[in-house]
Amino acid sequence: MIPLADRFGRVATDLRVSLTDRCNLRCTYCMPEEGLAWMPREQQLTDDEVSRLIRISVETLGIRDVRFTGGEPLLRRGLVGIVRAAASLSPRPKLMLTTNGIGLERLAEPLRDAGLDRVNVSLDTLDPARFQALTRRDRLPDVLRGLKAAAAAGLTPVKINTVLMRGINDDDAPALLRFALDHGYQLRFIEQMPLDAQHQWDRHAMVTADEILESLSPYGLQPDSVSRGTAPAETWLVPGHVDAAGEPARVGIIGSVTRPFCGDCDRTRLTADGQVRDCLFATEESDLRKLLRNNATDAELAEAWRVAMSRKRAGHGIDDPAFLQPARPMSAIGG
Repeated sequence: MIPLADRFGRVATDLRVSLTDRCNLRCTYCMPEEGLAWMPREQQLTDDEVSRLIRISVETLGIRDVRFTGGEPLLRRGLVGIVRAAASLSPRPKLMLTTNGIGLERLAEPLRDAGLDRVNVSLDTLDPARFQALTRRDRLPDVLRGLKAAAAAGLTPVKINTVLMRGINDDDAPALLRFALDHGYQLRFIEQMPLDAQHQWDRHAMVTADEILESLSPYGLQPDSVSRGTAPAETWLVPGHVDAAGEPARVGIIGSVTRPFCGDCDRTRLTADGQVRDCLFATEESDLRKLLRNNATDAELAEAWRVAMSRKRAGHGIDDPAFLQPARPMSAIGG
């Protein structure tokens, strides 16, 4: 097995698979109110093509973790079958899903039965009016029911991903942490990144990791002695609280902008139309779909993937004056 290594010695063992660019929300930091032009169906990888590339990544390239993303992956009709195929691989990868939670109430048990291990649910506020303002949809009850269903199905630890927006929901952090503690969920805050379709990201308007920590000071957070390894979130212990598994309760912060972790990155990304991205902020992609549809062998696909990852840059370069935001927004890349 020849792994997905780059020239800086990093090895990708975590695969992010975007299953669709479609979404049933219109979050202000992601896309415009009218939505985007969706990817034509014929450009999207078929279920069999997705499963084949996941199999190659696991059996030939050393991938150990597979996360399904979107857009909104629950909109992918073949999702359960794709998860089932991935769960049948040997060695079996850990299987995760990032979702907005709409539809999770119905799909949590089928996904668990197919082999999904756990979920991350995006939730930026518990206030119905703010939720509607942020997402331009009145779907907060659906998300809360989805969280509850995921926990009941054993897709644990159930994690909540939160993006704070200055002047909109930047005072929601304490209430969200209380909610997570009360329900045994794990909360993670994510700094807003320059991945919006409108290209209107403003670093000065971004709520930073330091500001998030300050807002949570009433909880007396303590540094976590457990190393995060290659995980993106720095974690803190919440004294006096335990999670659903009886472990010390933790809250995480992903400081992608102000506390970059590029040196420990272990990710490779596959878009819904079969492009390999070596970084979330990459401006170039490598086309595996064309090879797939030209009858490439597994070995040829694996080698093309290795070459793509070998070119990975040292870091995302957000602080570089020459930084260019990717042409694709987050919804078309996959989280």
